[in-house]
Amino acid sequence: QLAQKYDPQRERELRAWIEGTTGRRIGDSFMDGLKDGVILCELINKLQPGSVQKVNEPVQNWHKLENIGNFLRAITRYGVKPHDIFEANDLFENTNHTQVQSTLIALASQAKTKGNNVGLGVKYAEKQQRRFHPEKLREGRNIIGLQVPQGHIRTRGGTRTWGS
Repeated sequence: QLAQKYDPQRERELRAWIEGTTGRRIGDSFMDGLKDGVILCELINKLQPGSVQKVNEPVQNWHKLENIGNFLRAITRYGVKPHDIFEANDLFENTNHTQVQSTLIALASQAKTKGNNVGLGVKYAEKQQRRFHPEKLREGRNIIGLQVPQGHIRTRGGTRTWGS
């Protein structure tokens, strides 16, 4: 079911963005090209320099997994929400391409929100902080009573009136 949600068009857009940002070619297979974590680490380092201090040459599997893990920690610090982030094995073992794609789109959205020129994803709304003067808040407490409907209801014990 998840495989049905994978979007080849999104993959093309992600490929163009990642290759354009990093200057590196991913290769014919999108997931295999990202599997060692090197390009992903370079991507986050372009978006936020110094995010991944050491990118391992992918000699052994643990080097690849460490790169992916470093990337995932870096994008969390960058602002991608934990529920949007794939597990390292989703990419490394080619088990959940849809979640990898979703994470990269979330990263693109975060980059767009931070002012990068990104052609995909959405720009997240900025937090609107509101501060009310304590006196206004106290006034508001009095208004609530006026919003309660007024009326009568018949009960076994007679008529009950409220709101007045």
